Amino acid sequence: MVNPFHICLKGLEKAVLCRDDEDYDAMVKQIAICAKRKNVQVIIYAVVSNHAHVAILAASQQNADAFAQELKRVYAMWFRLKYQEANVLRRTDAKAILLDNDWYVRNALAYIPRNALDNGCPVQEYRWSGFRAMFRTTPEPRKTAVRHLTKRERESIMHTGEDLRDVPWALDDHSSLIPDSFCDTAYLEQAFHNDPAFFLKTIGSLNATEMQEKLVEAPRRMLPDSEFYKVVADTVQRWFSQDISTLPREKKQRIIPYIWRTQKTTPAQLARVFGLSQKEIKSIVKPRTLGKVGF
Repeated sequence: MVNPFHICLKGLEKAVLCRDDEDYDAMVKQIAICAKRKNVQVIIYAVVSNHAHVAILAASQQNADAFAQELKRVYAMWFRLKYQEANVLRRTDAKAILLDNDWYVRNALAYIPRNALDNGCPVQEYRWSGFRAMFRTTPEPRKTAVRHLTKRERESIMHTGEDLRDVPWALDDHSSLIPDSFCDTAYLEQAFHNDPAFFLKTIGSLNATEMQEKLVEAPRRMLPDSEFYKVVADTVQRWFSQDISTLPREKKQRIIPYIWRTQKTTPAQLARVFGLSQKEIKSIVKPRTLGKVGF
């Protein structure tokens, strides 16, 4: 069984992560390569000048987190080697956020391609997103199959030396990766009931500020207890249809690792919100026991 997750890779506030077409192209290819390495499936993505969004399917929170950290590592290395600038992603928390209900899934999948507007381009025309892969009646024209590239071509075109002979990916006339050759279009299309009009309507009507707050901003900053309590209460309702005050210990043990991974918080704050001791919280979120999210 796999679950959908959202990842945002964002540099320092004023950093431009993608300065030219080569950077955009490299980021898209690294999304595909890192997904292969960490055994997750890309649903849809968008790369803009100072950040990238990716929705993936992963078997566990650990796998999703591993993909997020690998993408951060690989692009930081690309940026450092090309521009001799280190630490551009040093303070970036590449958090994998579980999309744990239908509303969250659909709005996240619509929010991602909408980011084309940040680069001043219509969603339908933006080159560096997976939007054009969705609801296609015929595959996008292929120029080259990635599996047929030589080692030297893989290094120069795909920016990797690893073996890609088992991938179905394809390149276009510009040697860019074709989205419908590596994105799970079926998952997104089913999420919108196989209705492209529903997808477009959701993109046009969603509250982008709300999604930015839920998916990007809130997980990166420490919230006051009152705001943090609301975030936790909303998550508890989505998972268990219960209030925090009535949540049994067994369910607290299942949800606390997820809150710990996806929000910027402390054991003390978690203890206050969940009514447990800090010692109990620390025993629940101790290293290497955080990965599995159960329902």
